[in-house]
This record gives sequence, structure tokens and C-alpha cells, in this order.
Amino acid sequence: MKKSIIIGLHIGFWLCYLVLTIVLVVLSLEGEENVIVDETTERVLYFTVIPSFISYYLFYFLVFPRIREKQFLLSSIYALSFAIGASLIGNLLIYIFLGMENLTVREQSMTVGIIFSSFVCFATGVVALVTKGFISWYEELKLKEELKQKNHEMEMALVKSQLDPHFLFNTLNNIDILILKDATQASNYLNKLSDIMRFMLFETKTDKIFLSKEIEYIEKYIALQKIRTTNKNYINFEVKGSPNGQTIAPMVFLPFIENAFKHTTNKKLDNAIHITILIQKDSIQFECKNKFNPNRKLKQEHNGLGNTLIEKRLRLLYPEKHILEVDKRNEEYIVSLLITQ
Repeated sequence: MKKSIIIGLHIGFWLCYLVLTIVLVVLSLEGEENVIVDETTERVLYFTVIPSFISYYLFYFLVFPRIREKQFLLSSIYALSFAIGASLIGNLLIYIFLGMENLTVREQSMTVGIIFSSFVCFATGVVALVTKGFISWYEELKLKEELKQKNHEMEMALVKSQLDPHFLFNTLNNIDILILKDATQASNYLNKLSDIMRFMLFETKTDKIFLSKEIEYIEKYIALQKIRTTNKNYINFEVKGSPNGQTIAPMVFLPFIENAFKHTTNKKLDNAIHITILIQKDSIQFECKNKFNPNRKLKQEHNGLGNTLIEKRLRLLYPEKHILEVDKRNEEYIVSLLITQ
């Protein structure tokens, strides 16, 4: 909590306290004769303000830390001692600066006044504990939110750091194969890779990007993956609906597409990989299907660490706003992801 707000809370409390005290003292003097303003001021100082001020900050700075440490017995002893001590110290200060001869309080009522002042000091101290407790609660809540946000950012960075090198390795390996066949075409694909690298370095630092950018990125990735096969119909990529104006978290769909390329067993089949993105006003539906050999043991990434990271990232990015379904049927691996805006 800002210092200015804390100071404002203290000033506000003391203004209210002073006004309430003066009102109560004035009401208590109704009907009495020969009452003057100076006497009212003396009573306010004597019974409440100075002792309460001392008690308030003793409770605020010394009692509250003991309560936080769960030292309840010690806190109770401190509280009672400070309330009585504040009353005595406050009255002593009044005696020193005003002089007892100037006070209209009778000598025989001194003890009663100190007892009453002690109760007021204790009540004021309780208010100090509540105030300090509220400030501490707010600051802890704010700290937890900051830690949660930092943890979120660290988890997101961890997920990206584990995904990006894998993608780069596959892409560079594909271009390396093409260099031996067609250097000119390899240069063209290197330009695509350069665009993808630029995308990964700059676009992925933001929470959201335009869906059209994400689709363009996917198209370039698919073009690079096609290097490894001569079958032009090996993959089918469709976009239904207009991406204009739509936004999405960067690199949400790529891990599923990457897995599809890894685990498709026969690159000679037409439509071995079929990817569809259906864009609607308030939702984006992604579906990726790939053929696989059920007798072939899939690598760990397909059902292990890879999907675990993907699901974790989705939970961070779209809590309660996504539905992910993964299914295997008829020698086909199907991933369906619905993201609502």
C-alpha cells in the first residue's frame, strides 16, 4: 500500500477521533455552570487524546508484530501494560506541560480518570491493531498477486524455452537436407526460416497477436516441413472464416502441428495430416488429424512431456476458456482445441 494512503488512513482516523471526543465531552458538560472552552480542552487532553495517541502507536508498532508471531500471551501482557502505561505517561505529560494547578479535574477523581483513560487507550489500541492488520493483509495480498504473476511469467518462459529449440532443430534439419538437392530453393526456405525466427523473437513476447499473423506463421512452418516429402498432397491446411481483427496467444497451435509431423508414419499418403482452423465471432476451433501406425511405439513427446507442457500452457493462457480433446481412432490421431474469447 502506498505511503500516502497509509498516512491518509492515520490522519483520517485521528480527525474522526478528535471530533467524536470533543462532541462527547461537550455533551457531557451540558447543564453544568461556569464551563469555559479552556476547561473543555483540558478534559479532552486529560481523558483521551494524548494517552490514546501514545497507546495507538505502541499497539501499532510493538503489539501487532507479537500477534503475527502468534505470541498471544505476550501480546496480551503488552497490550494491558501499554494501555495503562500510555494513560500514566499521557497524564504525566499533561501535568508537566499544563501544570496540575491549571486543571479543573478534582484530585479525588484522578484515579477514576486514569482507569477510564486506560480503557480508552486499550480501545484505541484495538483500533490500531485492526488498522495495521488491514494494511498488512492488503500488502500480503498484493505481494501474492505479484508473485503469482512472476511465477506465471517464469512458467511461460520455461514452456517456450522447451518448445522453441525442438522446433528450430527440426526446421534446420529439413533445410540441411534440401541444400544437397537445390541450393536456390534452400535459400528461399532460409528466408522463410528467417521470418519465423523474427516472429519467435519479437511476436511471442506479447500476450496476444493477430490471428492472421499466427496463420501466416503456420503456413511458413508447413512449407518448411514439406521439404521432406515429394507428395504435395501430404498435408491439407484449411482456414474457414475471416481472421481479421481476431487475436490469439502466440504459438498455441504449432505444438500440435509439430507433433503431427513427428508421428505421421507414412508421408506418401494423401491427407496424412489434415489441419482445420474454424474462425467464428466469439471462438476459434482448431483441429489437427494425422495418420499413424498403431503397431509403432510412439515417442514420449506424443503422450508425455510434450503434451504435458502444451496443456500447462493452455491452462495458463486460457483458464476456463478452452476445451482440449485428444483422441485416437481408426489409425488416426485427432486433436481438437476450442478457444473462446
